[in-house]
Order: sequence, then structure tokens, then C-alpha cells
Amino acid sequence: MPYQQKSGLGTSAAYQVSGAPFASGSLSAVQGTALKVEFPSVTRWIAVINKDTNDLKCGFSENGLAGSNFFTVTNSSIGTTSFTSPRLELKVTEVWFTGSADFDIVAGLTGIATKEVPNNWSGSSGVG
Repeated sequence: MPYQQKSGLGTSAAYQVSGAPFASGSLSAVQGTALKVEFPSVTRWIAVINKDTNDLKCGFSENGLAGSNFFTVTNSSIGTTSFTSPRLELKVTEVWFTGSADFDIVAGLTGIATKEVPNNWSGSSGVG
């Protein structure tokens, strides 16, 4: 049987090709509740679209979201119908959200199995 190498976190080729599409729309994570979006494989990049008039908090663990290790996607009350984060080049298996009743997430996926990132970096500096 010929040897077959599988993709891993350090395999640059997995990040040089276009990602497989992932999209989830009309999500809701109102203030006081946390919503976890899990990806079927490790991401190459993600983008978040907030269509609500409330700011959307985004983190990479529930602890990070509850603490200070999160980022905010601004609300749409500034005169636009939505606000989109920049395309974030991140190797993650899940993202946590709270604060918005209407948002979407889009990602490019690698062929790397989620088990390659145990606990989605939770416990790492800046993650929570």
C-alpha cells in the first residue's frame, strides 16, 4: 500500500489553495446567551456579517467570550444594512457569539481534521 500523507496544521499547501465553502445565515445569539458555531474541518479564513442593531461579540471559547478575549463586529445602526468583519485568516474549529439577533458567518475550510486543534486553542493566551 503506498504511503499517503494527510494534511496537518503545519502543512502549508492546505492554506495555499482556496477553502471549501461554509456559510451559515440568520443566526441569533441574543445578549446573555452564547451560540457556538462548529466547523466540519479547520478553517483557512472566516468573516462575520452583523445585520442587527446590536454589536456582536465574537470569541474562540466560551470563557474568552465571557471574559476579555473577544472581538466585536459593529452593529448596523450606522446607516448600513450590515457590517462585515475583515476576512480573518484563522485556524479554528469553532467560534462563539453573543449580542446579536441576526448575523451570518462565512468561512473557507481546509482539509485538516478538527481533531488537529484540540479544544479550539482554548487555554491559549488571548483565547480564554
